[in-house]
Amino acid sequence: MTTGSEDGARRSPRANAPESGRVTRTGRPDPADSEVADPAEDERPGRSGRRPGRSGAKETILAAARARFAENGFDKTSIRAVATDAGVDPALVHHYFGTKQQLFAAAIQLPFDPEATLRTILGVPKDELGKSILREVVGIWDSPAGPGVIASFRSMLASGDLSLARTFVLEVVLERVRLRIATPEDDGRARVAFVASQMMGVLVARKLVGVEPLASMPLPALVAAVGPTLQRYLTGPLDIVGEDVESERAADISGMDPKQSAKRTPRR
Repeated sequence: MTTGSEDGARRSPRANAPESGRVTRTGRPDPADSEVADPAEDERPGRSGRRPGRSGAKETILAAARARFAENGFDKTSIRAVATDAGVDPALVHHYFGTKQQLFAAAIQLPFDPEATLRTILGVPKDELGKSILREVVGIWDSPAGPGVIASFRSMLASGDLSLARTFVLEVVLERVRLRIATPEDDGRARVAFVASQMMGVLVARKLVGVEPLASMPLPALVAAVGPTLQRYLTGPLDIVGEDVESERAADISGMDPKQSAKRTPRR
C-alpha cells in the first residue's frame, strides 16, 4: 500500500508548482513569472512600436538627449521629447536618469549633480551670491570629481559644437541665479554673462593653463579676491545694463538709431 506522502513524492514536479506559474525542468517556477520584475521591465510601455527597457536603451536615450539639448537648449527640451526621439516611454527616461537636470548632467557626462550645487548657491543671501558661486564651483574643480568635469568641458570644446557648453553655463547653472537678481528694469542676462566669462577665465587659468599663483591659491584666498567682482557683476552698478543694453533693446523695438534711443532712455 502506498501512503499519501509516498504518492506525493512520486508526483511530477509540475504538480507542486504554483497553479498560475510555469515550471522549468528542475521543477522551479519559471523566472518569467516571478513577482520580482526587472525595474526596466516595469517601465516598458504597453503601446506597440516603443523600445523596451533592455540593452542599449540608456545609450539611445543619452544620444537623443544630447541632440535635443544641443538643438533646443535646456528650457525648450522636455523629457517627453527626448523619449519620443529615443523611441521609449517617458517613464523609462525618469527611471534611468531622474530629473531633466540629471539627464542633462548624464548627457554631458558630468560626474556631479548640478541641482545639489545650485541649492547650496541659492541658499545664501543675495549679497553673498558672488562668493557662493565661486566657492562651490571652484570647490568642485578642486575635488576628486574635478578631472571628470574638466574632461567633459574639454570634450565639448574640442567637438567644435559649443551649444551644450553654453546651455550648461547659461541655462542650467546661471539661469536660476539670473531669476533671483532680475528686476523689472534689468533682466540680469548681461550680468550672468559677465559672471560666466569671469568663471571661465578662472577655470582656464587655474586648471587648464596653470597660471601661478592662481593655480595653487587656496580656495578661501581665491574667494576673497574674486568673489567681490562676481558680486558687483550680479548686483552692483553696471552702466552697460543701465543704458546701453536698454537703449539697444528700445532701438530694436522702435527701429530707431541706438544713439538716438539712448538719448531718450533716462538715467537711473
